[in-house]
Amino acid sequence: MQNDASTHPEGPAASDTPATPDAPVAAFPTTRAKGCPFDPPAELTRLREERPLTRLRYPDGHVGWLATGHAAVRAILGDVRFSSRYELAHVPFDTGFTGELPPAPTGDMTGIDAPEHTRYRRLLAGKFTVRRMRLLTERVEQITTEHLDAMERRGPVVDLMEAYARPIPALMICELLGVPYADQDMFQRHVATSMTLSSSEEERAAAMVAIDEYMRKLVMGKRTTPTDDLLGDLTTSDLTDDELTGIGGFLLGAGLDTTANMIAFGTFALLSNPDQLAALRAEPGLVDQAVEELMRYATIAQTGLRAALEDVEVEGRLIRKGESVALSMEAANRDPARFPDPDRLDLRRKATGHLGFGHGIHQCLGQQLARVEMRVAFPALLTRFPTLRLAAAPEDVPLREGMNIYGVHELPVTWGEAGGA
Repeated sequence: MQNDASTHPEGPAASDTPATPDAPVAAFPTTRAKGCPFDPPAELTRLREERPLTRLRYPDGHVGWLATGHAAVRAILGDVRFSSRYELAHVPFDTGFTGELPPAPTGDMTGIDAPEHTRYRRLLAGKFTVRRMRLLTERVEQITTEHLDAMERRGPVVDLMEAYARPIPALMICELLGVPYADQDMFQRHVATSMTLSSSEEERAAAMVAIDEYMRKLVMGKRTTPTDDLLGDLTTSDLTDDELTGIGGFLLGAGLDTTANMIAFGTFALLSNPDQLAALRAEPGLVDQAVEELMRYATIAQTGLRAALEDVEVEGRLIRKGESVALSMEAANRDPARFPDPDRLDLRRKATGHLGFGHGIHQCLGQQLARVEMRVAFPALLTRFPTLRLAAAPEDVPLREGMNIYGVHELPVTWGEAGGA
């Protein structure tokens, strides 16, 4: 989920009376078992085992739905009768925000539907093809080697997020878009504020204004002096200044945050599963399967949100027009009906069909770039530091709880002889 949302503005208001007689769940489950940072909240698992689609009472009193089963979540994500528009849905989490959110900002591709979404997607899809992203592999390898060299010179202990996981995708997305890398720290702070559920409405608004002002200045410069990069290329399209500013901010924010968390959180998962860590070290060729399995097992984009545009039957249940559906990607990715023994990290698993990159028309635009970065980053790190391990107790690793994108704030790691520097 990228944002909050409210009620459907058109047609008769949807009734808050459940279409089926079962009592709604009182709140969206968010509490994880202590010491289990990779597992969904146990209540989500219980609900999925009972039924993959259940009634849910939202903080504003709306009675909508919670989807936890893989088939149900995938079906809703792929059905254009469900809208992604923020202003049509209710918020499943108690964020303290009680008003109705406005429509998605210009350029925010997550909170819009066709035909607007189709127009943006067509302009951008050719920039992120599998072939184009694979051509960037050599540059990813170069950046990775440079940061591994810096880690080795510095010596243990290091924060893997700061030293390795964040700089690799940050450099790549900055180079791809044509954004000065020196500005990425500032931009990252604003992105984090805008994506933290505990941030106040005023703090989020200020962060979004700062992002918009920065990107608008950059776009205006590229309009005047075109550059050989993605944003420079888009200045020749029919995008308005507002659209190009918004799309640039959207792509930069996504590129800075998601893959960085996946590299760090995925490394945390590997270090917490020594048998799988050893398998990847012994067989670097497993990396393609490993990336897909880590995306499934350590889901960081945890929750989606849709609103029904008409009455739709899913898994034998009637979702009425105007009702909101919260989609638990993490529960769906652990559904035993789709993935046998789902709570076990298994790098040899064929994890095709996972929802780590979403599904349907809103499936992650940059997924091929993310795959290239992870396929290089994981084996390179484990090869350079064969004794890599956590430098803190697992329970002391700070988690990104209360944020749209899950992961770790920091990941202290060390290497060399145990007990030595």
